[in-house]
Amino acid sequence: MSSFHRKGEAACPIRQRPAGSPLLSVLFFPVSILYQELLLRLFDKDTNFFDLALVRIALFSAAAGLILFLILDLVPKRKPARIAGGAVIFLWTTLLCIERGCRDIIGQYYTLGFMGKMAVDVTRDFGGVFFTSILGLAPFVLLSAVPFLVFVPLRHKIIRDDGQKKLARLILAAAAVLCQLLGWALSAFGIASSYYTYGYTANSSIAHFGAVTTIRLELEYAIFGVPMPPLPTFTDAEFTHPPATPAPSASVPPTAHTEPTAEITIPPAPEYGFNQLDIDFAGLAEQEEDETIQTMHRYFGGLTPSQKNEYTGMFQGKNLILITAEGFSPAAIDKDLTPTLYKLTHEGFIFHNYYQPDWTQSTCGGEFAVTTGLIPNWIGSSMELAAQASASVSMPNALPKLFAPLGYSTPAWHNHTYTYYERNTYLENFGYDFKAKDHGMELAHPELWPESDLEMMLATCDSYIDDYVENGKLFHAYYMTVSGHGKYNWSDNAISAMHREAVEAKFPDLSETSQAYLACNIELDLALEHLVSKLEQAGIANDTLIVMTGDHYPYLMVEDDVDYYNELRGFEDTEKDTSRFRNTLLMWSGAIQEPIEVDTPCSSIDIVPTLCNLFGLDYDSRLYSGRDIFAPNYEVDQASTSMPLVVFANTGFGSSWITAAGTYEASTDTFIPKEGVEVGEDYVSDVSLLVNAKISYAKLILEQDYFSTLFPDD
Repeated sequence: MSSFHRKGEAACPIRQRPAGSPLLSVLFFPVSILYQELLLRLFDKDTNFFDLALVRIALFSAAAGLILFLILDLVPKRKPARIAGGAVIFLWTTLLCIERGCRDIIGQYYTLGFMGKMAVDVTRDFGGVFFTSILGLAPFVLLSAVPFLVFVPLRHKIIRDDGQKKLARLILAAAAVLCQLLGWALSAFGIASSYYTYGYTANSSIAHFGAVTTIRLELEYAIFGVPMPPLPTFTDAEFTHPPATPAPSASVPPTAHTEPTAEITIPPAPEYGFNQLDIDFAGLAEQEEDETIQTMHRYFGGLTPSQKNEYTGMFQGKNLILITAEGFSPAAIDKDLTPTLYKLTHEGFIFHNYYQPDWTQSTCGGEFAVTTGLIPNWIGSSMELAAQASASVSMPNALPKLFAPLGYSTPAWHNHTYTYYERNTYLENFGYDFKAKDHGMELAHPELWPESDLEMMLATCDSYIDDYVENGKLFHAYYMTVSGHGKYNWSDNAISAMHREAVEAKFPDLSETSQAYLACNIELDLALEHLVSKLEQAGIANDTLIVMTGDHYPYLMVEDDVDYYNELRGFEDTEKDTSRFRNTLLMWSGAIQEPIEVDTPCSSIDIVPTLCNLFGLDYDSRLYSGRDIFAPNYEVDQASTSMPLVVFANTGFGSSWITAAGTYEASTDTFIPKEGVEVGEDYVSDVSLLVNAKISYAKLILEQDYFSTLFPDD
């Protein structure tokens, strides 16, 4: 535009009108953040897109976008403000892509702290696998990059030269505060309040409040600490509701026969005691000054211990081999492809209602549940994995601490990296003598990915078997396998490729993903075959109990929005359904002559207390989240602290659960009773109260180092 002046007058430049619309300038950041939040939500197939969370996310996005804009608008130099704005959008977009990758590849969202902590290990050990997986995220990456691609050419119009007027800034600040307060009110006091406070995890928070709020809460709780959960204390006497159906009479019903009949005498049941130690919880509570520890004493003291039973001490003085198998599920069991798995799961104990829940902590959470009997939580303000947090506290209830005083050796092995998940720290704190492929154990082909379970067994089992045969040294050995790890295809999985021909011959119509999953589990079968053969050759199969379960279901079978796990099993469900986590608990010994079938609902947190009972160990059943599976002291239709209880915690949909009476699905807020069972109207609320208590107190055991208070000499 030209400027004119009269002859003889000084030239006076005419002020240019600032480019761009003020509305575009104000709305760009709130709209961009909301767009990307909705995109993250849209790509998550396990999240119900249209629910109240949309309102909370919209309010928090508006508040965050307005605050970001106001900060940039206050920067006196425009160029640095634009550079900072572009950098923030780029970093934010990158973070969302990483979160989307974690959700797509691992099935979880994670905190910034956890991702930073695990970045080196993941890049070093799984870099190739993750790179090929990330390529499948291209649609999300491209769509999420739209705000950055818009900002770059329009940066002068979004962050204008003249900035906002003071009054406009005050109005925008007030709007940001209002949006934040409304979002806070709907979160802190709404139906999702637990996920906003004491139940915070990245996985649940992103689903309910969005990624912006998840990061804010992580930083807030890192500084001020995570809010304390409600801590109910109760005893079974408080479950005073009348039964829905009359209890069966112990008397013999009258016969229609008119003549006198001989009296029927029912022999009395054996007098079983309880699995508990002599701990004066009431006295400890009276002496304790710390209110949280005091409440914990009252809670554990109010629980009913598991009753001893006909299986108590069944394997006393014998050996134990415990295995957590990577990605194992019942789908891996095939009579022809995995004959040893088939044999061991169809002999010995057969558990028809066993589950390995999703603890939102991948392999580490599953392993923690299997080896401690405690529910895995995210611990402390730093949101540590439960297993990692347990490395620095007293863990006297871990199996090695119970077996070692009885003269047992307690070796442990993993055929991958020694320090992955900081496994070396927590397993050694449990009392295991832990070795891995790069620390004390030599594999024939350590360069393979994943490494061979058979090679691990070949390199290790002779040591403790020979020591027992030659010197009478009892053993409790532990293995964490890796051959069943994804990705499940022929190019990225060396173990799957080894057994490709056998699987393709039997299942030619299955997808490559399903075939590769079956193929890599053949290696686990060969490892078990070798182990059982060695035990039998040494003549000690009758003196040894083998126990094995998975760390989690094979979630890496869900690829590019295709659920190959459903294809392999032949039915449909999702991660919202408890049926997704039904698994197999293998418990076999040569001493078991006939299969023992068990219908009791149970899960991975029940393994340790059950083994304590089977081996006749001195332990207190009240100090575990799980229970002895064989304990008989409960009524099917009654809520009690000693009843069978499968807990599905921290899923982001609420805590589902299963009891002998039925199944509660949190995602639909429905209870499905078992056929023929009726429960009282308070049953669901009573069980849910107990579930929440179990989760909270399992977390506090680690956060408060509670066992060091109970057992100061450990």
